[in-house]
Amino acid sequence: MQLLYSLRTHHGSNDRAYRAAFQEEDDEGNTGISLTKDLIPVAGKNLYDHIKKLGPVVLPLSELLSYCYSKVTSSLAGTKPKAPDFTTAFEHVCIHTGGKAVIEQVERVLRLRDEVTEPAKMCLHRFGNTSSSLVWYELAYFEGKKRIRKGDRLWMLAFGTGFKVGSLVWKSLRDSSMDDDNPWSDCIDSYPVTSW
Repeated sequence: MQLLYSLRTHHGSNDRAYRAAFQEEDDEGNTGISLTKDLIPVAGKNLYDHIKKLGPVVLPLSELLSYCYSKVTSSLAGTKPKAPDFTTAFEHVCIHTGGKAVIEQVERVLRLRDEVTEPAKMCLHRFGNTSSSLVWYELAYFEGKKRIRKGDRLWMLAFGTGFKVGSLVWKSLRDSSMDDDNPWSDCIDSYPVTSW
């Protein structure tokens, strides 16, 4: 894989965003992550801010023009513009599987189809929430399914405390194959499952 672009946005100056996912001690002195009810709205807003910066760099001109047209017509009509179609820029998307609600929020905000979010859902089913590292397990899922072809573009999207959003844009230099150390090698044929 060749790294084409990376972007990290941090929203820690906003108290609501900063406290949405926060490491702290509980009453018994155990350190853990505290998630507030603000997490999903904060994630949606910060994802929106992040893709406003990412979109002009990665989206094809036709999709940028379509989005601009949508912005103009929606402002005249008093409605929300449609989100750009990021599947025009990427053949594959790896979404931070921070939980079912996180996947569903990203799916909703970006208007992604089920087959696009399948690797995220299957990683959550198999491994649970292991934080942002799961985007690498999603890449392994794509490789295990032999879905990546030479020249394909892949978007890794992850979230972090503080509140951070990070993107990595990759280009595949070869067709994918199942490596011996792929974490899906023992069960890839059992996926996808219908209940995750």
